Amino acid sequence: MAPAGQRLGFYVSLLKRQLNGGPDVISCGRRVIPRCTRGIYSATGQWTQEYTLQTRKDVEKWWHPRIKEQASKISEADVINPMGWDAFGLPAENAAIERNLHPESWTQSNIKYMRKQLDRLGLCFSWDREIATCLPDYYKWTQYLFIKLYDAGLAYQKEALVNWDPVDQTVLANEQVDEHGCSWRSGAKVEQKYLRQWFIKTTAYAKAMQDALADLPEWYGIKGMQAHWIGDCVGCHLDFELKVDGQVTGEKLTAYTATPEAIYGASHVAVTPSHRLLHGHSSLKEAFRKALVPGKDCLTPVTAVNMLTQQEVPVVISARADFEDSLDSKIGIPSTSSEDTIVAQTLGLSYSKVIETLPDGTERLSGSAEFTGMNRQDAFLALTQKARRKRVGGDVTSGKLKDWLISRQRYWGTPIPMVHCPACGPVPVPLEDLPVTLPRITSFTGKGGSPLATASEWVNCPCPRCRGAARRETDTMDTFVDSAWYYFRYTDPRNTHSPFDTALADHWLPVDLYIGGKEHAVMHLFYARFFSHFCHDQKMVKHREPFHKLLAQGLIKGQTFRLPSGQYLRREEIDLTGSVPVHAQTKEKLEVTWEKMSKSKHNGVDPEEVVEQYGIDTVRLYLLFAAPPEKDLLWDVKTDALPGVLRWQQRLWSLATRFIEARAAGEVPRPQLLSSQEKAEARKLWEYKNTVISQVTAHFTEDFSLNSAISHLMGLSSALLQAPQRVLLHSPEFEDALCALMVMAAPMAPHITSELWAGLALVPRKLCAHYAWDAGVLLQPWPAVDPQFLQQPDVVQMAVLINNKACGQVPVPQQVARDQDKVHELVLQSELGARLLQGRSIKKAFLSPRTALINFLVQE
Repeated sequence: MAPAGQRLGFYVSLLKRQLNGGPDVISCGRRVIPRCTRGIYSATGQWTQEYTLQTRKDVEKWWHPRIKEQASKISEADVINPMGWDAFGLPAENAAIERNLHPESWTQSNIKYMRKQLDRLGLCFSWDREIATCLPDYYKWTQYLFIKLYDAGLAYQKEALVNWDPVDQTVLANEQVDEHGCSWRSGAKVEQKYLRQWFIKTTAYAKAMQDALADLPEWYGIKGMQAHWIGDCVGCHLDFELKVDGQVTGEKLTAYTATPEAIYGASHVAVTPSHRLLHGHSSLKEAFRKALVPGKDCLTPVTAVNMLTQQEVPVVISARADFEDSLDSKIGIPSTSSEDTIVAQTLGLSYSKVIETLPDGTERLSGSAEFTGMNRQDAFLALTQKARRKRVGGDVTSGKLKDWLISRQRYWGTPIPMVHCPACGPVPVPLEDLPVTLPRITSFTGKGGSPLATASEWVNCPCPRCRGAARRETDTMDTFVDSAWYYFRYTDPRNTHSPFDTALADHWLPVDLYIGGKEHAVMHLFYARFFSHFCHDQKMVKHREPFHKLLAQGLIKGQTFRLPSGQYLRREEIDLTGSVPVHAQTKEKLEVTWEKMSKSKHNGVDPEEVVEQYGIDTVRLYLLFAAPPEKDLLWDVKTDALPGVLRWQQRLWSLATRFIEARAAGEVPRPQLLSSQEKAEARKLWEYKNTVISQVTAHFTEDFSLNSAISHLMGLSSALLQAPQRVLLHSPEFEDALCALMVMAAPMAPHITSELWAGLALVPRKLCAHYAWDAGVLLQPWPAVDPQFLQQPDVVQMAVLINNKACGQVPVPQQVARDQDKVHELVLQSELGARLLQGRSIKKAFLSPRTALINFLVQE
């Protein structure tokens, strides 16, 4: 089970609220601005000098429920930030079997516990939009969409290979088969077995999905991965009826060709020796096996009738173990393939040459029925269109993309809403009878195929069409089917009449930002795009693509310890006292690696324990600061990242404390009292503030590098701490920069900034009137760059980082701000460069012109 939301969603959506001028809280038709809740400072009348562990606990205890209350009142006019649970699937069923629990109770207890963990981290979601894929009010609509796919000819059954445990008599997922090819439970050698399975014809949308990639923004390499997964869409599959001795067998075969326009020149259909016709439950299996001679192209007694052209050609078993792109069947067309020519000539097969080359080099069709005389491109389009219209193939796709096998022989999943009737064949459950709910099964053995098959009262049912005796489908769906359309349901989660309202979906979608782990960059993203394209064609939504921007975030990895046998050890089984970790009992040396957190690998971290030790804001800042969002994060609190964010919170506290005490001392702030030098210092703060606002805003809204955003805010904090006392007391620039700092830090560290803002709000004689001091920090508008700053001469304030830490700024002429060598030289010549970089060994420098940042990596 995984939350259908990701680690940056909260921060980005909260920022979006602020960028749009702050939210309106509507009550009884009037605009109500919530008054700022007092902090622990205003409650006690005493401002704590140091941000101690106890202060942190007091602050977070005070503000945690208040921030939740604020979030619940925020209008959804600008953004929704939902959360849901992808809660069906194999892990939950296996865990239930191990614990002798029902999967439903196990899953619901996990959801309750994970909600508590998310709440403990101070994450505020639109819980009124919460979904869980295992609830009937959700999977009813998954079944509805499946039936829509079936009615459109995009859901079908065919035989396919599965992993079969001969001892437990059950189908295994790939992850249940170990590296030795044995079952995870029984230890038996897993067999490859053909079973009749349900598929969704994703290949029907391959070309449309491939073409649509060009219109999407850059996805940091993910578009290339999607394109590679789909492959080059240059051909199509066509359907054939199979005959033996001139008699129709009732069996069909689908084969691929990269040149369908030349189909009238086909000589044969070739299948590989591993094809299902030789190994499954086909009535033709013996005929094929008798014809097989390993290592040779073999003519069989089976012929294939093209259901589009009515041409009849022989079926050949290829000498090759597989074809290009892992195809197991293809149409042989000598006119366009020298390899097919050799096969046809070797076996004495007849064929026609159907492509003529004109003197000007143009190729056109001959001997091709109504396509004769067309050029190849026009013939390709016309023929594939006709095949699609007659539903005998023709979807333009690649040779490598496979249709989506969704059958799972498991209980804990969405029941496939089909009934098998001896007279009518497969019949969909009427829409008005949905959902087909899971029967209550109390005993889970994991043996004997799908547990649903044991629920006889549920399985046996009347056929929806003829009312005769029939049986329900006992396979459930792959969990990716449930999670491939959840973004639609979020727009209308309580709809009882349809999966979602079209108007609401059109209002909220496409999703502004898809945040997913790298493991979702291909499969889940592909399936979600497929459903969106399908729903568009069903007139359910106006857009084809579901997501605009995309961020493939890295994994959070924990340290693992393994014995040479491969067994993972718990921490209490490891001796860490020596120079290298060893097994506490055997003293064997261990293999130490970083891997995705998993219970089975004993490298997970309980968020509640970490929060208790370090605090909510510290954990949030550590997660964001320790690595760029697209990189893997190694959970190691011994690195510089954790002390860094702890020190920063202490600096923020000291900064606000210094300001509060200065203003509370009684001296009236008077900007006119500043000397020219002090005014120059204030001017520098004003320029630095504007630069940081520009950079941090870009990181929040463009590249989502919140680690860099924190670095910039740390730099601004340091500059404010270094400001002279009179600048702090008398300059509006200091006060404004301090306030902007708190507002920008608030989405990432809401508790400490809420307390500091409450303290600042009580300070008398403020010089900045453009903040809503009677509202909390999370309800302030996002700081904007001052117009005067934008009108300055063409000088860029280049932020300087050393080993990823912000150190200050250097003014650089705009005309050279994109030239790394020149920027490098100007920084070294500056006072800051002379002070911090002179005499140090610079290994490398990285320039980011868009964010006006140069990062020097130096030898420590």
